[in-house]
Amino acid sequence: MLQLILGGARSGKSRLAERLASETGLAVTYIATSQPLDGEMNSRIALHRERRPPAWGLVEEPVALAAVLREHASAGRCLLVDCLTLWLTNLLIHEDPQRLALERQALLDNLGALPGELIFVSNETGLGVVPLGELTRRYVDEAGLLHQALAERSQRVVLTVAGLPLTLKGTPL
Repeated sequence: MLQLILGGARSGKSRLAERLASETGLAVTYIATSQPLDGEMNSRIALHRERRPPAWGLVEEPVALAAVLREHASAGRCLLVDCLTLWLTNLLIHEDPQRLALERQALLDNLGALPGELIFVSNETGLGVVPLGELTRRYVDEAGLLHQALAERSQRVVLTVAGLPLTLKGTPL
């Protein structure tokens, strides 16, 4: 099963995804896409680490997400990817401007063939004011297009607001 959990910053999306991963009863591997580039991000990473059960596996991969999914997906495993918009940011600022298109396509091409449970967490950023600046507008556009493509392929899509899940597609929570 493929699930996409969307929400704003501090909306409860990661906590919901972690609960859903635990409820599968499968071995869980947490795939972290963030990079500890500053003190604030270090604090966020520490918070996520403290919340995760010690038995969960961890893979830290900021760019090559499709390759990591292919390597770790199995029928008896749940992969929890947190978060797609950090992954997208890493690709937008990558030294190779073609890398975003290549990695995005690799991700979308591989989803249907991956065994086990997959849970993706991502920030819904397109609900507000159109941002100033080319890079931030591109980020919002790319995130929206990625979310649409993943939602189409997902069995469940959930929007999380104020810690409350609203099921947009699939079996309600």
